Amino acid sequence: MDSGITVTGTGEASAPADVLHLSLSIGHDAADVAAAVAAVAERTDAVTAALRGQGVAATDIRTSAVNVYPQYADSMRVAGYRASHSLTVSTTDLDDFGRLLKAAVDAIGNDLSVEQLSFDVRDKTGLLEQARHSAFTQAREKARQLAGLADRPLGDIEAVEETHGGHYPIRQQAKADLSLSPELAVAPGEQTVEASLTVRWSWA
Repeated sequence: MDSGITVTGTGEASAPADVLHLSLSIGHDAADVAAAVAAVAERTDAVTAALRGQGVAATDIRTSAVNVYPQYADSMRVAGYRASHSLTVSTTDLDDFGRLLKAAVDAIGNDLSVEQLSFDVRDKTGLLEQARHSAFTQAREKARQLAGLADRPLGDIEAVEETHGGHYPIRQQAKADLSLSPELAVAPGEQTVEASLTVRWSWA
């Protein structure tokens, strides 16, 4: 069947990151579950209060995980229990990473760990539109070239399908250090959004 030509084009667009997501874990070991959970709850409240004191809104602090599990000694004997509470903190003030981390460390010391930090663009609508435009332009150029090679004129567009779209945030690993200073800085870099379009033309 003489159905025309189908090609796929990809495009991407980048912009500086404007939001930081910081994943913190509050953990504590105790002889029984109740004591471990109670200690973590108290320490979580302390970290949350410290972050709020640095200007982080309550809506920008959320629970991402809660865990309680046994700690084993020799011969698989239960020696105690560990509870942990993971928080994800978001901020648009990227220069204040060190200050926020130090406030959390100062609140509970060695019971705090940093699981991950990542950067993102809060509103990617414009980036996705740019990426789609680039993807369609590439698809059209491919179609014209292939039609020329086949010595056939392009007709109307019959279908457009977005086959892939996504963004690629920068993620970094970090560990809490009691010697952290408020001047500790991070490099946000840029975030990239990609789009992929499959376009089908009929022959004229």
